Amino acid sequence: MANEFKLPDLGEGIHEGEVLKVNVDTGEQVEEDEIILEVETDKAAVEIPSPYSDVVTSINVEAGDIVHVGDVMMTFGGVGDNVPREEAEADEEEEKEETPEAKTEREPSRVERGEATGEPHREGPVPAAPSTRRLARELGVDLHEVTPSGPGGRVLAEDVRAHAEGEKAPEEAAAEAEAEEEAERARKALIGVSPQTVEVPPMPDFSKQGEVERVPLRSVRRATAKQMALSWELVPHVTTQDMADVTELEKLRNRYKSEVADQDGALTLTVFVIKALVNALKAFPKFNASLDIETEEIVLKKYYNIGIAVDTDRGLLVPVLRDADKKTALELAIDLKATAQRAREGKAELSDMQGGTMTITNVGAIGGTNFSPIINYPEVAILGLAQARIKPVARQVEFEEGQEPEQWEDQYEFVPRLMLPVMLAFDHRVNDGAEAQRFLNHVIDQLENPEKLLLGL
Repeated sequence: MANEFKLPDLGEGIHEGEVLKVNVDTGEQVEEDEIILEVETDKAAVEIPSPYSDVVTSINVEAGDIVHVGDVMMTFGGVGDNVPREEAEADEEEEKEETPEAKTEREPSRVERGEATGEPHREGPVPAAPSTRRLARELGVDLHEVTPSGPGGRVLAEDVRAHAEGEKAPEEAAAEAEAEEEAERARKALIGVSPQTVEVPPMPDFSKQGEVERVPLRSVRRATAKQMALSWELVPHVTTQDMADVTELEKLRNRYKSEVADQDGALTLTVFVIKALVNALKAFPKFNASLDIETEEIVLKKYYNIGIAVDTDRGLLVPVLRDADKKTALELAIDLKATAQRAREGKAELSDMQGGTMTITNVGAIGGTNFSPIINYPEVAILGLAQARIKPVARQVEFEEGQEPEQWEDQYEFVPRLMLPVMLAFDHRVNDGAEAQRFLNHVIDQLENPEKLLLGL
């Protein structure tokens, strides 16, 4: 029997991706774990290995296609028993764990009891993962009675649940459905999403006005569009902004940047901002958090993974620097350079983009005086940086004892200072404006006092 290969669950709520490359042809013999497809999903390219050693009998996708989890990507000839090795080994381990005594004590299924089920009974072993078998035992479901939807006739966990739910009394099923609808209405009310779907008006025919070109919304641009729309719809954004005097910090950076470069690092201003941000997150933990709508809880994270927005030829990517609180400025400089380079070269993996607790986005290399960044959901804040520029700053003049200025203007002098615009966008459901400004003040104080920054004070 032919084996269907479906797009597997790639984790963390990822439901679709774009096919970048098909590495095999119809009729080709492939080995288990051989890379057969490359799919870009959630801003990262993922190599997908073959679960079988078999012949490819059909290919249902090509480069540029958008595929969803569960879509049949290709089929294999089904020569012999092609259950993926790791699942087969796990099944064997589970069979070893279930002793003859346990099998005897286990409650017999309806089929074993000889009761009519109204469904055809399948003979022989049923292919299923250990976790699926365990779930079936917990729900009292006989795997022989379940209609499979997995490759090669494998029974999946959702098949077991669907079978179990189908046996519920109509009254119980209706009550559960009503409870779920009520919970969804409450959730939407909490986050301010209207249950009414907004009707999108049809797009006008722009070609009537002149020549146009249509470019598919694909790859990184498509993922970015979905993520930003989600964040903008779910999160009530508020932005506060200020200026940081980084004159002394820039002197320190210039003093050591060549030595850091010798160790394959880049001592950019962003390195120091990461240190300042982590110190601020420790002082204000509700900015290193997420809001769980379902449980109505604020999740305070005890780790510090900082996302860094990177401008690439393919669009904006946000790789994550993990455990930033445990790294020195030198280690961050090396890590940041390598991470940004992987992103620009298209070598970043899916895991490189996941697990961030707060993000930094810096347009300073291009220009700009200020902007309003969009929070990277499910985070609750994002720090934006614009271009640092020399500006005249008023500083109070120190007079000798007994001297008094003739007028208030004489109390100040203007001096050139390197000023960095900083913007903090935050989720107003989790933090208020006063706390946001205190948080930003903490970041600025760290940047303006390099000694305190490096000492973590």
